Amino acid sequence: MNFLAHIYLSGDHKMITIGNFVADAIRGNKYKLLSPELQVGIKLHRHIDTFTDAHPIVRQSTKRLHSNYSHYSGVIVDILYDHFLAKNWTKYSDIPLNDYIDNFYECLEEHFDILPERFQKLMPYMIADNWLLSYSEIDGIQRVLNGMNKRTKNKSGMNLATNELKEFYSEFETEFTLFFEELIVTSNTKREELIKAYNL
Repeated sequence: MNFLAHIYLSGDHKMITIGNFVADAIRGNKYKLLSPELQVGIKLHRHIDTFTDAHPIVRQSTKRLHSNYSHYSGVIVDILYDHFLAKNWTKYSDIPLNDYIDNFYECLEEHFDILPERFQKLMPYMIADNWLLSYSEIDGIQRVLNGMNKRTKNKSGMNLATNELKEFYSEFETEFTLFFEELIVTSNTKREELIKAYNL
């Protein structure tokens, strides 16, 4: 899953949310040097990724893209699924998406000093261009995919994947909806297990 889903699945815990958000920048066992709350967020992130990568519904989505995008298909599906989360936000939260995102950006700014360098550099761009809110529109997804394609030196062709999004929109949305219901359940269970294990 991409940024918005990881943030949402962290629940109402600010530091767990930050840990979940930055987890990709923390390699191996280096998370053990961090605070317990951040450790929970990182472990939760890894659980979400493992569950997602192995899930047959997600594989169904990635299979639709594989002939054109090969091993980048999973990355693309993560981004497309964030689109459907943002688009259907009111199904999952009583807090308006604008407010939810603003609160998250404020949390990042408050805790800027503990963010890994990679995320300290990324954060100003994320907030200035409001990446998370932009996911709700196909144009926003296009901008994200354009940026990802540039980072692969235009080798991935990911910028073209909005073509498949438009062509198979209802299929992707149905797959996201079914999968996300299961992801919420396993994430909530895992988060509570970790909170109990760390005595938080």
